[in-house]
Amino acid sequence: MNSGKNKWKVFCFTMTAFCCILCLSNLGLSAPPQQPPPARVKITHVTEQDMQKKTKLIGVLYFDKISGVSTEVNGLVKSIAFREGNKVKKGDILVRLNTDFLKKDLALEKINLQRVDIRIEQKNKNLKRFEKLLEKEAASEVDYEDLFFSYQELIKEKKGLQIKIDRINLEIAKSVIKAPFDGLIMKKYVDSGNWIQQGDSICQIGSTDDLFLQVPVAEKLLKFVQTGDAIDLVINVSNKQMTGKVEGIRPIADEKTKNIFLKIRLPYMELAIENMSATVFMPISEKQRLKMVPRDALVKFQGKNFVYTIQDNQAQIVPLNIVTMSGAYIGVDNPEIQPGMPVVVDGNERLRPDQPVVVVGEN
Repeated sequence: MNSGKNKWKVFCFTMTAFCCILCLSNLGLSAPPQQPPPARVKITHVTEQDMQKKTKLIGVLYFDKISGVSTEVNGLVKSIAFREGNKVKKGDILVRLNTDFLKKDLALEKINLQRVDIRIEQKNKNLKRFEKLLEKEAASEVDYEDLFFSYQELIKEKKGLQIKIDRINLEIAKSVIKAPFDGLIMKKYVDSGNWIQQGDSICQIGSTDDLFLQVPVAEKLLKFVQTGDAIDLVINVSNKQMTGKVEGIRPIADEKTKNIFLKIRLPYMELAIENMSATVFMPISEKQRLKMVPRDALVKFQGKNFVYTIQDNQAQIVPLNIVTMSGAYIGVDNPEIQPGMPVVVDGNERLRPDQPVVVVGEN
């Protein structure tokens, strides 16, 4: 009897506790969710610098030095060691011509030279005999002179044969066509088995040491750049950031726009394609005081530029108005950015506005 009463009491207590928890849940009195730990970030501080404002212009890559490599001798193409798009070094073999006939001619002329050497040696011995006979007045002077001039003709014949041999050796050497400078194969004109004549082009090479951008610039902007100035740019196809050097202007302006083409020399680059584009940051003002922010602090959201600063141990997002770029820094002029302001340079790609942060280092 007591056992049945105890079971009833346990059941009533359990149901009462369940109803209380259910009521508390409905009243929104459940325990708050656990917050994630603060994000660990590194920061640096905004600086100031005298810089020029810049605008983005599109430039086109070109090779200032292009060579159509030609053959100096006739011949059948035996092998080709390049394809379009290959990079070559000065002296690299591009094409070999068949030299079988030249080698046969060379062997024949060497035999002829040996024959002439034998005849020269024989004539020389006869001359020495005649000289002794003349001293004894036992030979005529006319016979001696005929022998002497015959000997001189053989000497000239030997020189002629040597020139022929040298010429054949030169033709054999010229049958190996080499790259005239470090460059990129832009066009290929021959294949194995083709017969080529003296002067025929085998390929076109653009010099990788003479790689330039031409940038159309309004006349009024030329006063803000000088020869030798460093220009920041981005190769669009690879998003590679580079620094070029102003080398002057091309001497012809565009007839319609009157833009003048600025020449910017580029350093060596792996991917160099003529007529590909680059974004150039062109100066458009005199130097003025700008706030400088590291590129690492830049965050892009919906096509706009921002940085994260820290206020009350929370990440605050701030828009940027970029007016120039200089190496690892960007120049801005919006008033929200102030010198000395902390900006996040490591860990910013994972942040959200108002997210708690803890600074673990400074760059």
